[in-house]
Amino acid sequence: MLGNPTEQATTLGPVVRTSAAERVRRQIAASIEGGAKPAIAESGFAASRGGTPYLAPQLLLNAGQGSAVMREEIFGPVAGIAKVRSDEEAVKLMNDSAFGLTASIWTEDADAALAIGDRIETGTWFMNRCDDLDPALAWVGVKDSGRGCTLSRVGYEHLTRPKSFHLRTRT
Repeated sequence: MLGNPTEQATTLGPVVRTSAAERVRRQIAASIEGGAKPAIAESGFAASRGGTPYLAPQLLLNAGQGSAVMREEIFGPVAGIAKVRSDEEAVKLMNDSAFGLTASIWTEDADAALAIGDRIETGTWFMNRCDDLDPALAWVGVKDSGRGCTLSRVGYEHLTRPKSFHLRTRT
């Protein structure tokens, strides 16, 4: 249920702010205008309406490689889905982006997922899930998604300032 995150029944809360929700709405609309087919009716989510940070989840089927959902970072509950002929084509299309924050591979074959994941140009990738943060694992982007890192031991290193002491005593 889309709603107030402090309520027990809520499973999907608002995006970070109303302007972010409006940006995602524009990206969805542009993708649909480009030929993507929405799989979820927004009408099923009463809280989702313009002028609010509440946004219904959306799957956009047959999203073209040039569509907003496939070319831009969309910080909202939206995923574009496109058919591919092979793993090689999938990797090529996934890497054909200026961004590289996360990717998600859905398969029952863990070996195939690892092989594909190793070739995808992202800082973080998932198998059969998406955007589940684990404080023990680094959250990192590449390309125009950034070079920084959060979470994990590596992510907290930027919060410290190492200092080297080189001492020599006189003898």
